[in-house]
Amino acid sequence: MPGFAVVTVSDRCFAGTQADTAGEAVAQLIETTWSGETIGRGLVPDRIEAITTLLHELCHQQYRLILTVGGTGLGPRDVTPEATRQLIDREVPGLTEAMRALTSPGYRFAWLSRAVAGLHGSTLIVNLPGSLRGATECLQAILPLLPHALEIIAGGSAHPSA
Repeated sequence: MPGFAVVTVSDRCFAGTQADTAGEAVAQLIETTWSGETIGRGLVPDRIEAITTLLHELCHQQYRLILTVGGTGLGPRDVTPEATRQLIDREVPGLTEAMRALTSPGYRFAWLSRAVAGLHGSTLIVNLPGSLRGATECLQAILPLLPHALEIIAGGSAHPSA
């Protein structure tokens, strides 16, 4: 079973006019945290159909965790949350609440993020911002929660003590 996938959602990166620094940094953080895991990569433009198609394909391949990078803001082309909501069966709002709460002291505009997180079957999908700083800080905010979340999703029942 594949482990993790990082999907960058960006018109500019998809067109090749901008380097995907945020997606690369997220993939490196995952590799550092879970060495030896398979890290799938994807790149799509800011279009709902393209995003949902790739996310559905990755879920079908049974990735345990899919992190999207980009498309969570207020701009007219920021449609990653809408695409994600089309796929998820159940939301996991605590992850995105934690990202906003833990990153907002250093960046007040974190509260404007529309990122969502949720489950599609046994795959956890989490939207991260598209900036290098935003993506890495948000991932670092929830990184301590992810091993337990993935264990429970896989059918585990152990609850860590406080």
